[in-house]
Amino acid sequence: MTEQTSDDGRTLRRETERVVNEIAQGLRTLDTGVSWFSDLAPTRQQTVLQEVAGYAMQAHITAADGRAGVARSGVKPTANPSIMICMDLPRHGFAGLPSAEHVNAFQVLVSVFAVADTRRRETYCKGACGHAWHNLPAAAAQP
Repeated sequence: MTEQTSDDGRTLRRETERVVNEIAQGLRTLDTGVSWFSDLAPTRQQTVLQEVAGYAMQAHITAADGRAGVARSGVKPTANPSIMICMDLPRHGFAGLPSAEHVNAFQVLVSVFAVADTRRRETYCKGACGHAWHNLPAAAAQP
């Protein structure tokens, strides 16, 4: 068993940030994001889930964002990740879900983040945004 180095961790965080923001901005499909996530080792999936949950919380998701994101994700509203994200004060701990639920958790988290981040880009950041991740070039799009 090999340990993840800090350089590997930084690389994974940057890649996660890029993939998630490309999905949120329609530069990458959710399906290609899920494929990328599915190819990760289980421990890396847990790390990504923690990162994406953090992005969602930083985007100040609401219960309405949760419901809209779940509908967009294609995950059943009764699945654990769906229930967790739709609670008034969304629950944390997605990385602690059984590994069989990690893909669903990723789909839900990314979809909810996309809803909340789009709302924020269209309101708080409209026309005066200095966030580099809100202004990704279309050329960076991945299939």
